[in-house]
Amino acid sequence: MTERLLVIIGALVLLTGVGAGAFGAHALKRLLSPDMLAIWQTAVLYQLIHGLGLLLIAILSTRYTTTTMHYAGITMLAGVLIFSGSLYTLTLTNIRWLGAITPIGGVCFIVAWALLAWAAWRSA
Repeated sequence: MTERLLVIIGALVLLTGVGAGAFGAHALKRLLSPDMLAIWQTAVLYQLIHGLGLLLIAILSTRYTTTTMHYAGITMLAGVLIFSGSLYTLTLTNIRWLGAITPIGGVCFIVAWALLAWAAWRSA
């Protein structure tokens, strides 16, 4: 994934995260139980944090030019899609088994951060 593409994807992840946060705060507040709204807010929080992570990877990939950085970006995006996506879908559809795949997204986040650390370590 190129630096330019990472910036575009990171910005879009952040853009949709802000939109999802506003949607949850205004449109879903009256429709969801407090527990389900908290799940929605967790999805938004992790999406926003990892959208910034994608931008960080884009910036650092100019310094640490390795394929590891490429995989860090892909893995972090996968984490956003799986983690936040499953939680959004769970809150909107009440399909409970989706909660079982959410940890896969969390593992993607952990792996992405580890790959970023590894890329920096290897380039020293």
